[in-house]
Amino acid sequence: MHAGSCLCRTVRFEIDGPLAPIQFCHCGDCRKAQGGAFATNIPLDTRNFRLLSGADDLQAYESSPGKERVFCRRCGSPIFSRLTSKPGVVRLRAGTLDAPVEAERGFHFHVASKAGWWEITDDLPQYPAERPL
Repeated sequence: MHAGSCLCRTVRFEIDGPLAPIQFCHCGDCRKAQGGAFATNIPLDTRNFRLLSGADDLQAYESSPGKERVFCRRCGSPIFSRLTSKPGVVRLRAGTLDAPVEAERGFHFHVASKAGWWEITDDLPQYPAERPL
């Protein structure tokens, strides 16, 4: 069992089961949405993701056709993103999880458009564009 929340703790959730490896997205949209060099995402089956509080405080923004970024409207914390093409999956923002986080690091993607001021120094796989399936 894993638990997490937004910054103001209004939105709280828990996750049943093990976590998939963390995916590091370096695309320009993720950098803008997260305010950092990359986004840290964990894909989850929605059956394993349970919202405990704050449902009325979640706001969705369609950042591109078919993709919504969901955040807390009180504090602005990004919680997850979802694709209409994958209705049973959310991509949780790893930083919203309470410690300790029992997830491995997976890979970097969209590295062809990464921030010029950030150097990737680990040995994880890197993909120039889309993440692998």
